[in-house]
Amino acid sequence: MKEVDVLVIGGGIAGIESALNLANTGLQVLIVEKDLSIGGRMIHLSKVFPTLDCAACITTPKVSEAARHPNITILTNSRVMHVSQDENKLFLARVEQKPRYVISALCTGCQDCESACPVVVNDEYQYDLVGRKVAFIPFSIASPRIAAIDIDHCILCGACEKACGPGAIDFTQEPEQVMITAKSIIMATGFKLFDPNNIARYGGGRFKNVVTSMQMERQLVPTRPFNTVLRPGDGKMPDRIAYVLCAGSRDATVGNPICSQICCMYSIKQAQLILGALPMADVTVYFLHVRAFGKGFEEFYQQAKMMDVSFIKGKVGRIREQENGDLLIRYEDIASGHVKEASHDLVVLSVGILPTSGTEQIFEPEQPELDPFRFFR
Repeated sequence: MKEVDVLVIGGGIAGIESALNLANTGLQVLIVEKDLSIGGRMIHLSKVFPTLDCAACITTPKVSEAARHPNITILTNSRVMHVSQDENKLFLARVEQKPRYVISALCTGCQDCESACPVVVNDEYQYDLVGRKVAFIPFSIASPRIAAIDIDHCILCGACEKACGPGAIDFTQEPEQVMITAKSIIMATGFKLFDPNNIARYGGGRFKNVVTSMQMERQLVPTRPFNTVLRPGDGKMPDRIAYVLCAGSRDATVGNPICSQICCMYSIKQAQLILGALPMADVTVYFLHVRAFGKGFEEFYQQAKMMDVSFIKGKVGRIREQENGDLLIRYEDIASGHVKEASHDLVVLSVGILPTSGTEQIFEPEQPELDPFRFFR
């Protein structure tokens, strides 16, 4: 049993910022994060719009501060399974901490286990663009920098145990239950990205050179998997790159009729960064409306135009893959009123965001109220 003032569910940038603000007032805060590291999605981004400040440079100091703060306790690789309230209005939460199969106190983060491991699987932290070992540290600036064993893909060969000098590998670890009492709870469970495979006409998941915006984002960060922007189908450096906006937003047929509000701007940001990485590339953005509503957003949009990013107002109806891996986009050009086609080397689907599902179900007997789109009201 652990007693805290505030339980923060989610260790992304919102959860960390909330925890720091509260901890600096003297409150005891517990962060519960389902991933192996705190930092959330922001720590995986390249830059932020409209200032083009380094996303990791903003996030990493806050991650480090939260990890060292005497009033903050962090549980990673953990989930809140159940929350109830007693007669004194105190929250009682049951947290399950999954095993890393690595003794945290002994791990030095040397990655010798990773070097010795013979099994390679898709790297979810690079959005499946490359592979990673089954014994691994999630990414270079992970906090805590402690290895983990992906037990679902482990062949139990023992190579990591032999390579680990401190003897930190422990395959006997089992899930642990922690009971928490808290006076308040902050829900900072973030969002999930729309799955483009649900839009069959765009070819997501089928065409090798149709990627998601997050996969493109990972090609633009300093810790990118390749030395430059490449298309995954054949490793070719693309010359003609297309962005398809509203892929999974403002579309009732796929269950997400609302505007996600960030896709226009992150696509414009990526377009500018691509032109920095590939100065000779042609970048085209297919859009319905550009919603540049925040401070400095319209100027950022106009700046992309001045950098020769092409903006075509039109609805993309279908994407077809050609024999050489190029992609043929069929779209309605609203300005001319005609249906046209254009060939591109690489197509980026600017996917929308959805609420993290199921988090309301941990509360019993009374659950938080949701709006019609499943966000917390």
